[in-house]
Formats: sequence, C-alpha cells, structure tokens
Amino acid sequence: MTSWLRLRNVTFKNRIIFIFLISSLTPFICLGFISFYTIDSIIGNKVESALQSNLKQDLMTLENALNNLNHVSQQLAYGGSTNKLFEQLAEARKPYDRLRLTNEIKTELNVISFSNPNVGLMLYYRPKQNSYEFENFRVRGEFAPKKLPVLAQFSEITYYGPYKSYNGSINQYVFSIMRKVNLPDQDVYLYIETGRTAIQSLFAPQNRKDSPRRLLLLDNEGRIAFSEVPDAFAEQSVFPVTDADEQSGYHGDYFWNREFSNQGWSIVSVMPEKELNRERNRWLIQIIGIFVAFLIVAFFFSWLLWKMVYRPLDKFHREIKSLIHSNAQEHTEVTHIPEFDYLLYQTRTMKGKIWALYEEIEAKEKRRADLEVEKLLYQINPHFLMNTLDTVHWLALMNGQKEIDKLVLSLNKLLHYNLGKMGETSNVGDEIQALKEYLQLQQIRYDFQFDVDLDVDEQALAIACPRFLLQPLVENALYHGVSDDGYIYVGVRLKDEEVQITIQDNGAGMGQEMIDRLLYEDGKEKDKVGMGIGMRYVMRILKATYGETAALRIRSEIGKGTVVSLRLPIVGRELNG
Repeated sequence: MTSWLRLRNVTFKNRIIFIFLISSLTPFICLGFISFYTIDSIIGNKVESALQSNLKQDLMTLENALNNLNHVSQQLAYGGSTNKLFEQLAEARKPYDRLRLTNEIKTELNVISFSNPNVGLMLYYRPKQNSYEFENFRVRGEFAPKKLPVLAQFSEITYYGPYKSYNGSINQYVFSIMRKVNLPDQDVYLYIETGRTAIQSLFAPQNRKDSPRRLLLLDNEGRIAFSEVPDAFAEQSVFPVTDADEQSGYHGDYFWNREFSNQGWSIVSVMPEKELNRERNRWLIQIIGIFVAFLIVAFFFSWLLWKMVYRPLDKFHREIKSLIHSNAQEHTEVTHIPEFDYLLYQTRTMKGKIWALYEEIEAKEKRRADLEVEKLLYQINPHFLMNTLDTVHWLALMNGQKEIDKLVLSLNKLLHYNLGKMGETSNVGDEIQALKEYLQLQQIRYDFQFDVDLDVDEQALAIACPRFLLQPLVENALYHGVSDDGYIYVGVRLKDEEVQITIQDNGAGMGQEMIDRLLYEDGKEKDKVGMGIGMRYVMRILKATYGETAALRIRSEIGKGTVVSLRLPIVGRELNG
C-alpha cells in the first residue's frame, strides 16, 4: 500500500510539471504551427511589398528629377531675358555686340545651373545645322540626340534616358529633355541633363552591388528603353506582359514589379527568382530563430514557475505530511523566497506546538489513569463489599435493627457513589448528596458532636464536576480540627462563570507546615483513617480535569479554624461520562 501511494505521489508530481510545461509552451507551439502554415504567403507578401515600396521610391526620385528639368526648360524656352538675348543676337551685326550678347546668354545659363544643383549640362541645339552652342560644360564626343534612348515623346518636348552623360566632367547615367525654344523664325531646341546627384542611386549597378534587384525603363508605348538585364529583357523589345496594367508577375527566371509615371512611361524592377527565394529563406530563418528564442524563453519561464511555485508547494506538502509523525525528521531547508519561507516557519512552529499539546494531553491522560488505578487500590473488591452490606441491611431490617439498617444503607449508598465507574464524571448535586451520606456515617462513628451547615446555590447543582471531590476536603476538616461542639460550613456559589466552593471549620487550625504537608504530601493516603484519600488526590484530579484553570486555596490559623476555597470553571451544565 505504501509503495502504491509513493508511486501515485510521484505520478502526481510529474503531472504537475507536465501541466506547467504545457501551459507555458502551448501559446508558442500554436504560434509555431500557425507560422509554418502561413509562412509562404506572409514572407512572399512581405518581400513583394518591400520590392514594390523600393520601386515607388525610385519612380518618385526619377519623376522629381524630370519635373525639375521640365520646370527649368519652361523658364528658358518661353519668354524671359534669355529669349530676348537670342533675338538681339540674331539681329546684331557688329562683332562686339555679338560677343557681348553671347557672354550674357552664357551668364544666364550659368546662373540657372549654379542655382539648381540637380541640373547638369545645358546647351542650345540646332538640328538643321546639327550644331550646339552656349553649353555650360565641356561636351564629350559627338553630340547626337537622335541616337539617345527615347523615354517619352510629345509635340514640343522629348524625354531621354538613361544613358552616359555628354558632360565631359562626369561619367554616369543621366536623363535629359529637349524642348523647342519659342523664338520666331528660328529652329532652336534647349537640351538639359540631370545633375551629378539627381539620380545617383538609379541605373548605376556599382551603387547596388549588394542588391540583386535590377531596373528597366519602358517608354510610353511599352517598349524597353533601357535594360540592366539585356539577356532576359532586350532593349527596344516590347515588355512581355499579357495585361498592360499588370503591376507584378513572373517571366522566365525573374520576378518583376512595375510602376507607371504621369508622363506615360514606366519603371520596372526585376529580381531573379532564386534571389527572391533566398530572400524568403532569410526571412524564414529569422522567423525560425524567433520561434526558437520563444521556446527558450518558454522553457525559462517554465523552469522559473517550477522553482518559484512547485518546489515551495512540494516543501509545504512534505511539512504537512510530517505533521502526523512525531518522530519525523525536522526540515530546515528554505526556498529563499521571503513569503514562502515565512509560511514554512509558521508551519514548523505550528507543528511544534501541536506535538507539545499532544504530549501534554497524553501526560494528563496518563495522570488520570494513575488516579483511577490509585482509586482501585481503595476499592477492595467493591462488588463483594456492597453485596455483603446489602445482606447486612436485609438482616438488620428483618431483626428490627433500624439504626444498623440506617447505618448500613448510608454506607452502601456512599460506597456505590464513590466506587462508581472509572472516568465517570458527576455534578455538584450528586457530590452534595454523597457528602450528606458521608457526614451521617461520621456522626455515628465519632464520639463527639459537630454541626454541618450546607449552603448550596440551586443553580449550581447541575454544574459538572469530578466525582469524589468534596468528601476528601470535609474529611480533612474532621480529621485535622473538629472536636466537640465543632462546626463545618459547606458553601457552593455560582459567580462570574465559575463555581466557588468554601469549606470552613472552627477547629484547632493548623500551621503553614501542616498546610504544605496536606497540599504536597505524596503516597501517604493509605495511612489515613476512614474514607479519606487526601488533599493530594483532590489537587491531582483538578489538574487532570481542568488543567491550570481551577484553584485550591487553604487559609488557617492555630486556634481559629481552617478555610478551604475551591474555584472550578464551568465547562458545561453536565459532562457525559
């Protein structure tokens, strides 16, 4: 049976640990399963959203650069001081005037160029003569606008790019516009390129070595004007889409995104599918790493719960189990958690008090048993004695011996009460009745006369008290002091939730030495006469019944009598035996 209980206890502990772990890990496990089931769509959407967002930023950068070129070209092409200078230059004939006007036009262009850092090379182009003039930077090589990639073309303005700049001081990709200048009787076009920093991050693979993303530019008819991956998307070819408004999709081994500009052209971002999958795998590894971190945190909190909750509870369980074993080993370990350590201390203190109380009760019961054994020593076969007295009673009655009959009947009643069932309690009324029988026998026995005054409160008659309590006290009064014309007063009062008993005589009294001998004598009751068991018996039965709550006091002076006071707490109107 014990082995089975121990096994069951271990199983219960394992269940508690398992419940702790499952309750802690369940949210993370569920999160893991949900993540694995939705990982593809989540990561795919995130990567595609990131590509689309980057493409929108590129489109915004390019549109801002072209809008800036368009704004500058409008200022120079329509009206203003520059056009007036051109008209004056066309009419001037003197070399000095022509040189002055030429310098003024260049100054105007330089002012605009320096005041707008996003503008690069500027010049005026005459297509019929295939010549240019008033350039603000040195032109590299042969200027041939017809060979430039057209991005978008309208009646008076054309957008080009990207291509290597004609500016001899830089070597990077630029965009440009060419707008017809509003001059009467002159066929002149204004050519403007983007500046050095306008589109520095666009269409320059050396600036994006760490990114697999590449760009395409489509003109307003859907043809590829510029391609960073010519092997898959050749320039001047039509971009391979089934729907002209489609913004993303797959072509060959590439995934592409597309954004449209206000001028009709569009920009396309392409990425190899393997690079896209690599990006997805990178996100997948990050999510798995986060999940593993969650598991580690969950195990840590489970361990923390086990240490801070389960282990202290297990200590309490062992402390409670040890309460029923008096010889159990004293536990001294602590949890290092102030609240739990305080409760453990209180539990161990309670255990000590419980077992101290148990030992006190056990000692009290042992004293009670000793008293009952001691009482048996005076019974001397009570049944035989009472049966014999009963026979004497009937013989006296048959022979007309009324005095003998009265004596024997009182003696029989007194013996029946005093030698009653061991451990059986009585009440104040029964004690008074037994005392009356005892006094009647003593008046016949002694050769001197004495008076007894019984003053008993009727409300106290039903109060429970130990059996054979008053007779030893009255017997001491008779034995130690009362002689001819003696007087004994027995008073019983109910006051302040206790019974107050007073036994007073007018005998010879006694000194303190005699009082001490009566109170503390031990083992001498057998030497006393009559039925007296002794003051020591009374004190022991009081302590066994009431503990320290009852009190016995003796006041006496030689020649002035003796007063014995007894106070009993009320523990019930009647005590069941």
